[in-house]
Amino acid sequence: MRVQNKVEARSTPHGRPPPPIIRPLELTIEKLVYGGDGLARLAPDEQGRRKTVFVPLVLPGERVDAEIVEDRPAFARAQLKQVLDSAPFRILPLCPYFARCGGCHYQQASYEDQLRLKGEILRETLARIAKLEVGELATHASPAWNYRNRTRLHVRNGAGKFEIGYHRLGSHALEPVRECPISSPLINRALAQIWKIGEAEGFPEALVAVELFATNDDTGLLVQGQVDRRAMFSPARFKPMAEGLRTAIPELRGVVAGHASIDAGEATAAPELSASSAAGKPLAVFGEDALPFTTASGEYRVSAGSFFQTNRFLTDTVVELVTRDRAGKFALDLYAGVGLFSLPLARQFERVVAVESAPRSAADLKHNAPPHVQALEAATEHYLERGSKPPDYVVVDPPRAGLGRRVAERLGKLFSPQLTYVSCDPSTLARDLPVLLQSGYRIQEAHLVDLFPQTFHIESVFRLAR
Repeated sequence: MRVQNKVEARSTPHGRPPPPIIRPLELTIEKLVYGGDGLARLAPDEQGRRKTVFVPLVLPGERVDAEIVEDRPAFARAQLKQVLDSAPFRILPLCPYFARCGGCHYQQASYEDQLRLKGEILRETLARIAKLEVGELATHASPAWNYRNRTRLHVRNGAGKFEIGYHRLGSHALEPVRECPISSPLINRALAQIWKIGEAEGFPEALVAVELFATNDDTGLLVQGQVDRRAMFSPARFKPMAEGLRTAIPELRGVVAGHASIDAGEATAAPELSASSAAGKPLAVFGEDALPFTTASGEYRVSAGSFFQTNRFLTDTVVELVTRDRAGKFALDLYAGVGLFSLPLARQFERVVAVESAPRSAADLKHNAPPHVQALEAATEHYLERGSKPPDYVVVDPPRAGLGRRVAERLGKLFSPQLTYVSCDPSTLARDLPVLLQSGYRIQEAHLVDLFPQTFHIESVFRLAR
């Protein structure tokens, strides 16, 4: 039986009511939604309305005991207390930190069912926001573990105590971790050495986060230290840390120190690393400040702070989906990063223009680009405002914020016969796709590429044509 939450009213000596006491609830999970939560509903109120409740760590069809932790007028959030009736595909999580660490969300489901659920979430998001029904959705699986070639972790350091880990689930508090089974073996070996050195010798107190970036074959490593912007930075303080790491980790190519990003990032992951000063340069470099990352399309220089795909097994799959059967005179690669798509497109088009706004990524793009690729450091919106010759093909791979209406409308006015949208957020994809479709595009192919097993993140590739 589903029980509506009850609030117990009491008085205090000062006549003000205390915070409400919300009793546990028995809920039935209807479905999973993007973000990692399950959706349930409270019993109807006096007007017959049933408030939506979001619960983490659950699966569709499960009956659970939960407790409201945030109650808003339109919805509520709850904490899972106990699974009363479990889904038939619920399994025991592999990672000992699961349910405390906020890095993963679906380890309680088999990997095959994770793929099915992500497909359902992508379809539901597009149907709900864009009123768009997707026909065939091709799914591309990844090895379920040790796939990450880039991992970000927070550091708590000082007063004789060292800890490194992720944010706790639904919190900004640190959950120390000594291993991460979704990260590559080299990254895990490096994490163990960081713990060893940190506990024995400590690290500079200005260090607030670390990013570990490994090569495609897991034979080279770059460590990026994120420094508190409010702290005084001293390269001399970081030199012993760098030397200790390079001695302990033979695969380590370099240690780079940079300022922490102004944006604190997500609650379930370490903040984005800037790895650079305001001028776009690292604060200090010990050894190399970039790694060579090899794909089927070629070798890329990827510097500290530059964006690159984080699944070492599916990078070639994404490239193949974006560039397959595309050729002509002029291709436009927007949000190009270090040129992941630009290099293979250069072999299929007479001319390629690649546009990237982040200084470090743009510098790598210019380094990686062959002669007939014009690499531009500019915001996509500003580039499109200048006007462009109609391209034969357009690729867009925006950040989670998506394109936005203005960019999507300008893309529609380019009248390119073919456009591919690489998305890492189905919500912004669902907002942008209708604008593109209204300009005359139709969906040719839809692909779910599971770059992030065990997590709620969904990468998709939509190939459009006029």
